[in-house]
Amino acid sequence: MTAKYLNPYTDFGFKKLFGEEGSKDLLMDFLNQLLPAHHQIATLQFNNSEQLNETSTERTAIFDIYCQTDTGNRFIVEMQKAKVNYFKDRSLFYSTFPIREQAKKGGWDFRLLPVYFIAILDFHYDEKEEERKFRRDVCLKDQDGDIFYDKLHFKFLQMPLFNKQEDELETHFDKWVYFLKHLESFDHIPLILKEPVFEKGFEIAELSHLQPKQYESYQKSLLEYWEVKNVMDTSYGEGFVDGEAKGEIKGEIKGKREGKMEVAIVLKQQGLETAIIMNATGLSREEIENL
Repeated sequence: MTAKYLNPYTDFGFKKLFGEEGSKDLLMDFLNQLLPAHHQIATLQFNNSEQLNETSTERTAIFDIYCQTDTGNRFIVEMQKAKVNYFKDRSLFYSTFPIREQAKKGGWDFRLLPVYFIAILDFHYDEKEEERKFRRDVCLKDQDGDIFYDKLHFKFLQMPLFNKQEDELETHFDKWVYFLKHLESFDHIPLILKEPVFEKGFEIAELSHLQPKQYESYQKSLLEYWEVKNVMDTSYGEGFVDGEAKGEIKGEIKGKREGKMEVAIVLKQQGLETAIIMNATGLSREEIENL
């Protein structure tokens, strides 16, 4: 069955839903479900998502979404579709950029404004299975568990661990997670999500509303998503994927017939044109049509 709505785990889909001026109210509504009362968002502006270091030899960071409030609170929002090595270390490293950019020349008193790193994960990060939690709220605490510093927070959502069904949704936050996890599979708006913010999300996500160039960009983003997921599921198991390994991954897929066929099946189910699948996998038209 051809999908009606976009996949929010793709780069294009995530930024279409949350990273545009016209959808800023969706992002604020979602973030406010994760934030304490004293850090609720009333206004929001997008910042440059590419963060550069002071010298050319230092590592840069490119965030999915980087934004801040009118009071200066900063938010990094990441949709991570596949496991990476040292994910917690990477999250901490990324959080240093909005901290460092607050530094002022001259007589600065070192006062910092809050920074939040929020990660929506389409995988289980490396922890023992019995210790896995769908949601992790992390901040600096002392030996008694009391908050030591309230201006650096991490929020991790392991989406595969959210298993609530429609009749089990209790909070607005539950509805958001349910919306994101199942968006691509919906063929209509569920009754429980008939609220203005979700109805707008469905309208933005409807594939028929995309312009031709946008749809082409989405197809490329969807292809990348399934390439990465296929490698995770069939080739690497509990391995890793990051920006530097992406080229190697694509080569691995194209070198394995099983990988080609599995990617082609998924893309065909998503309604992509045969010519695009042929170009992506190297399979013939006849092979694809016979799947």
